[in-house]
Amino acid sequence: MATAVYSNVNPGALRQRISEGYLTQPMVVAAARGMDGHVLALVTLNAEGATLDRGEINPGVYGEGYVDRRHPHTWLHEAMAGVRNRTGPVRWALFGGKGFVPYGSDDPMVRPFVKYPVNHHHAQILERALLTATLQWRSGSLEAARFNGDEPEGPSDWPDNARLFDSWAARATVTPRQGLELSASAAGVQSPEFARGDGLDQKKRAAAVRFAAPNGRLRYWLVEVASTREYSGARQAFSFASALAEAEGVVGNVTLAARVERTTRPEEERVRSFYRTIRPLLDFNILGRTRWTTLTASVSHRGWGRGPVVGRPFVEVGYHVPRATLRPTPLDPVEVFGANHIWSLSFGVRMQAGHMRSRFGRYGLDS
Repeated sequence: MATAVYSNVNPGALRQRISEGYLTQPMVVAAARGMDGHVLALVTLNAEGATLDRGEINPGVYGEGYVDRRHPHTWLHEAMAGVRNRTGPVRWALFGGKGFVPYGSDDPMVRPFVKYPVNHHHAQILERALLTATLQWRSGSLEAARFNGDEPEGPSDWPDNARLFDSWAARATVTPRQGLELSASAAGVQSPEFARGDGLDQKKRAAAVRFAAPNGRLRYWLVEVASTREYSGARQAFSFASALAEAEGVVGNVTLAARVERTTRPEEERVRSFYRTIRPLLDFNILGRTRWTTLTASVSHRGWGRGPVVGRPFVEVGYHVPRATLRPTPLDPVEVFGANHIWSLSFGVRMQAGHMRSRFGRYGLDS
């Protein structure tokens, strides 16, 4: 899969209109099964290290040294292998490798929008070395994992061997009826922003209600809340929260989607440009906290193509309102952008060849 997208943001940092084109989310996904389906291997390669070195303009988004631009993911996005089986009425799975931690909601790349939500680092944890186990009984499942806390520091970065399994996560999910899913997650992440392990630790919580009906007019909706609290030892230093709702429906050959989000993020010391921040991040690099309220609407067409090759044209509009939540603040987003609201417009084509997994990270059950 890959998405060719042209984006216009007005205003960008320093009151400058930004117009840029990208090949975003260029990925190859593969799976192999053996022993009557009990053994499964999953690999996802991501080429954003070549196509998104400067970051993809995306107001409000932050993480891994980028701000108001989405950072490129690592070349080896996922490489997981494991076994799954049944013991009496209980299904179980055990997987290990590098991939998606069982925490929060689905990765935005498999959701209706091209542009990521601000809460990507509040509501998902990915690209970690992990060992994860899953138990499923009737309509409920429980996933638990140990993983390395350090975030990637670039597309070629690997998990730090010295940090292996220093963090944990767990997710409980209930499916009361087909298509409807309720989940709650918790995670303790050791020093994600500082690979040596000397940074602030995070306690993360998330809850979501998700509905999916691939053959219905209302195809999908999601409501989620998430929070990240950062600690120095037992003392809480910072807290950030998010609430998000999104939905997708189909009318004929046209797909309509809408998202509303309200998320707080840290304002970090910026270097080189107003779209990059200091790494490794220390607590004194945080200069404030901003609440981003974002409304996003998307229209796409079923597209063209035969068989496994499909191209879906789309148009996506965003309205973004940043507000500093701490006063006084040394970094006010209204001063950075020179406006109290920001418009974004993106259009392009989502391309896909072959079968793409509809979800990532629920190893052994929905993979």
